Amino acid sequence: MPETFAPAVPPTPPVPLSALLAREDLALRQIAGPSDPDIVIHWAHTSEMADPYPYLLGGELLLTAGVHIPEGPGPARDHFDAYVTRIVAAGGAALGFGLAPVHDAVPGALVAACEAHALPLLEVPPQTTFSGVARAVWQLMAQARLAELRRVTEAQQSLAAAASRPDPVPSVLRQLAQRLSGHAVLHGPDGTEIAAAGREPAEGVREALAGLAEVVRPTGRPAAGTEHAPKGSAGPPDPSHPDSASGSPVSPPGPPDSPAAPAAPAAPGSPGSPNSPVSHGSPGAPNALSTPSAPVAPVARASTVSRSTPAPASASDTLGGTHLAAYALGAEGGFVLGVASTRREPGDHTIASVAAVLLSLLTGEHHSGAGAARSSALVRLLLGAAPEAVAPLLGEGRWVVVHARPEGQPPDAVAASALGAALGSPLVDLDRDVVRVLVPGEREPCPQPGWTLGVSAAAGPPEWPAADTQAARALARARATRTALVRHGARPGLEDLVPPADAEAHARALLAPLTDRAALADTLRTWLSLHGSWDRTAVALEVHRNTVRQRIARCAALLDADLDDPDVRMELWFALRQR
Repeated sequence: MPETFAPAVPPTPPVPLSALLAREDLALRQIAGPSDPDIVIHWAHTSEMADPYPYLLGGELLLTAGVHIPEGPGPARDHFDAYVTRIVAAGGAALGFGLAPVHDAVPGALVAACEAHALPLLEVPPQTTFSGVARAVWQLMAQARLAELRRVTEAQQSLAAAASRPDPVPSVLRQLAQRLSGHAVLHGPDGTEIAAAGREPAEGVREALAGLAEVVRPTGRPAAGTEHAPKGSAGPPDPSHPDSASGSPVSPPGPPDSPAAPAAPAAPGSPGSPNSPVSHGSPGAPNALSTPSAPVAPVARASTVSRSTPAPASASDTLGGTHLAAYALGAEGGFVLGVASTRREPGDHTIASVAAVLLSLLTGEHHSGAGAARSSALVRLLLGAAPEAVAPLLGEGRWVVVHARPEGQPPDAVAASALGAALGSPLVDLDRDVVRVLVPGEREPCPQPGWTLGVSAAAGPPEWPAADTQAARALARARATRTALVRHGARPGLEDLVPPADAEAHARALLAPLTDRAALADTLRTWLSLHGSWDRTAVALEVHRNTVRQRIARCAALLDADLDDPDVRMELWFALRQR
């Protein structure tokens, strides 16, 4: 018997055979073969050839009226056995036998042959035309395609909305796990689990996902404590897997991720075996804007993490009844998205690819070469270079400093990186509960959902420390006034009319009693900036309102001044601005 091969499937979702049988207008009846609900068909084809093998691509519902059947019970029995064998060998999904005008009933030998070779056999009544059956197949395909596109579109919108939240990475993982009814995890460059969401996976799934992540991790980034990749050999994508082909920016477009008819079983550990991870695609983020690509040549896997060939963009595997997939986030970052689900539907790969692209943007370098420039700048600073000498490595022009605090939970490294990407700068520092971002001056920081921002005036490298102080004060004012963003005032002021040296001398003399009392000076400045509000000053300084009252009273006593007098307040404000 010829070897069974995997069918080539069209760029449309498959149709469950049970859905076709449920069409009352067709009145089809299955009289032989398995009634597995997972049996699907990809198209309908009519042929009266005695040997249809050369004319089938696989996955068809083959329709025939039996014109090719020879006369006599003996020849017919041998003919049907060979006929069904050839259909199965070609990858045919089912056989439909039409009653009238040639035969009044389905031959018993054909029923026996289909039963013996596990090929579903349908009886097509006289009133149902083959064209009507084919039309019904395409109608069901169109409905399935529409449902898939609607599902993918809704998932894209929800994932994009999740990426704009204050905690974008956990939000994207939660949304992805919900859409796929499974488990989603983000692995860092060192192999550690950074964040996870969704249902608790079965035993061994976390370890299997971590091993699959090593298959797609860029060369030279082994996981912490991992010296060997998972066992097994990489093979071509399994056509029975709905998402076996993974898209990549350089792969040609192919059919969407739809289940195909099952291929011949492979030996364990051999290419295509369910027990071996399947890797495919080129390095880089998957292409979520197109349908998954056609299978590419298998990527050889070495016994260790180091490879002589580039890592694939994605890989898939199975563990028991759980489907596993891993997606490399960018070509060099080392982050990997892992997905585990117990059921697979058309569109799952596309949805996961959208999430992979968003996570690539949230975790990857914002500009090409930015990492090398930052490393060079850091090394030069550590070796004693002045900030103004290092600044050209980061870009020309003036910069603004942004201080930010999220609403609710403390910030983490991933959320800080996402904020930097939203503000248009990779220069991010997570300083306890405040995120500091150095943004090019030509970019105007705008409010960010879930964050409170304080923005300094544009400044050159020598003035960056002063700009940092401005941003901190602007953030304190923003939090006190419950404003999403407050900018440091850059308008010309009264101090512009006084020579700087004279202004600083006057400030030192006036504020001399507060010289060694930084907490009192900061409290007085904040209190004056908030028009004497005890409650808002307490919020800005994160102290009790009674503490504010005590400090202001102490300032009044040390300065020997009436702080209710607007002239005194103005003079003190002028002096405090020189600090």
